[in-house]
Order: sequence, then structure tokens, then C-alpha cells
Amino acid sequence: MRRFARWIGWALLALILLGTLFWLTRGYWLDRIYYRGPVTAHYDGQRFRNPTGDGDQVSPFKVGIDRLWRTATGQRGDAWPESIPVTPSLPPARVGGQAIRATWVGHATVLIQTQGLNILTDPIWSDVAGPWNRVGPQRVRAPGVRFEDLPRIDLVLVSHNHYDHMDLPTLQRLWQRDRPLIVTGLGNDAILRDAGIAAQARDWGGRIAVRPGVSVIVERVQHWSSRWGEDRNRALWSGFTVALPGGNIFFAGDTGWGDGSWPRAAARHGPFRLAVLPIGAYHPREVFGRSHIDPAEALRVLGLLGAPRALGIHWGTFHLTDEGPDVPPRELLAQTKAAGVAAGRFVTVQPGEAIEIAGR
Repeated sequence: MRRFARWIGWALLALILLGTLFWLTRGYWLDRIYYRGPVTAHYDGQRFRNPTGDGDQVSPFKVGIDRLWRTATGQRGDAWPESIPVTPSLPPARVGGQAIRATWVGHATVLIQTQGLNILTDPIWSDVAGPWNRVGPQRVRAPGVRFEDLPRIDLVLVSHNHYDHMDLPTLQRLWQRDRPLIVTGLGNDAILRDAGIAAQARDWGGRIAVRPGVSVIVERVQHWSSRWGEDRNRALWSGFTVALPGGNIFFAGDTGWGDGSWPRAAARHGPFRLAVLPIGAYHPREVFGRSHIDPAEALRVLGLLGAPRALGIHWGTFHLTDEGPDVPPRELLAQTKAAGVAAGRFVTVQPGEAIEIAGR
């Protein structure tokens, strides 16, 4: 018995020493250098930051060990069922002219079709948003369009490297099938390149031509980046303006409000016909308020952008925060009514459903 107890003691001591060694050397295992370039107002030569100040990432101390554990293991709260029924739709192959059709696939994934272009934002078809697609939040709503039913994709916008926005298995499938133009912020192209995917990366304000008369502008938003913890802010986060004849489209990716200067800056690249804005994953505000806008702030963003139509996304797909899966659209509806916003200007749809804007 004593020998067994002694063995247990030595085993525990070995585990403690190994854990301590890993913690002390975690930078070697978990840090990555995705980008090297000149120092700028938002890049210090090592890491990016928001102009309003660094420290806008979600702090693990504020999140709490219990919430981190539930997220890593895919546990859901009482308000989140194991699954919510979805009826997938079959989008058209193309939408010609200046008409716009925006189909919400789920989370931050939207299929935008206009002028014969098929544009996909932050595509994720995986069931788990996390490392190796095994650790992390599990999908509650299935994609509103089956991957096999996707039309040929011409342009993909990847806002940042969090797993629920940069899903490598989905991006690999898209790259192998369609070879689309993939546009992202600085450093994210290195992650994609390691996965065998080619991408074009730009700093905030950078522009990439898609075809004559159509281009993508990489926009500043208020967020942060990381895939392994220690690689925090090694790659840039961004939104996008898709500049089109007859009016532009804005996709915010994932963002907090900050000081409100980023939508004012993006508004200079209008006029916009459609804004695609996140409205979920915001509660509790003391934890997520600096990196995720809530419905009221999304409404303020829309007011600054001046778009006549907006689609609310980033809700009800993965259990990321404390609000229930259908709380964000209800809150948005209440906020729009209270603000006197015209019915139908800022809406949400179910996965697979689309909003349509007539051509001019």
C-alpha cells in the first residue's frame, strides 16, 4: 500500500513538473509569427493593436475558468438546445445586374450575390469552432445552405483568425473546388498558406481589385486575434467594403464599438446599399463589450454607415456567450422600433433565408 501511495505521489509530482515546464515554455509551443513589417500606428513590429488602445481582447480572468471550460468542451447552457431545426435552401447560380441577394448561411457566413459575383464571408461549415475542429463550441444550427449546394464562389472575405471566422477545413474545400480570390488582413495569409490556401492580405485601407469596376477595401474595426493564446494579435482583424458600380456592400466581420471612429472611417467608402453587421455574442457586457457590439451598438453603426438595408448576423449558431440563441434578433427588433427605424431596414433571417435588394 505504501509503495502504491509513493508511486502516486511521484506521478503527481511529475505531472506538476511537466505542467510547470509547459507553462514556462508555452510561448515556444503556442506562439506564432504570422507577419513582419514596418511599424505603424497600429503595429509595433511584433503585434497589432486597436488605435483606441490595446487590451481589447477578451481576458481569461474576466471570462472565468468555468466559462472557458464550458466553451472548450462544447457545453451549452439551459437556453441552448442541442440543435435547432434548419431548412436548407438552394441559392441561384448567379444574380445579375445591380440586384443583391444575401443569404445567411449561419454565424458570420453570408452568401452575397450581385453583378454576377458570388461572395462568401467568413465561411464555416464545420460542426465545432475550435482547435482541430474538436475542441470548442459546437454548432447548434446547421448551415442554411449545404456546402454541396453552394454555387461557384468567386470571392471570400476572411475577417480574422478566430476559429469561428477562419475555419480551415471549409476554406480548404472552397480553395480546392473553386480557387476563389481570398482577401484578408495582414498575417492571416500565412495561416492560410500553411494550410495550402492562397490569399491576398492587406493592411487597413488597402485595396484589392477583383475585376474592372469591382474592388475590396480592407477596413479597420475594433477586435483582436488569436488561435493559440500566446499568438495574440500577431495577425490583423478587419472588416471589408466591396466597392461595386451603383453602391457598395460593407461586412464588419466581428467588432466592438470602441470609440465609434471605425464606422465613421468606413463611411467614407460609401455610399452603401447593404451592411452586414454582427449583433450577437455580447453578454455579459463587462466581458465581451469591448470586442463585440450588441444590437443597440449595431444600430448606431448602421446610422453612421448610412446604408438603407442591413442584415444582422453572428448569433444563434455557436454558443459563445450567455445570451440565448434567439435573444439578439428580438433585442434588435425592440431597438429598431424604439429608435423609429423603418421596418425592414435592419433585419435578421433564419439560416437559408435571404434578403433581396432590387437593382437600380
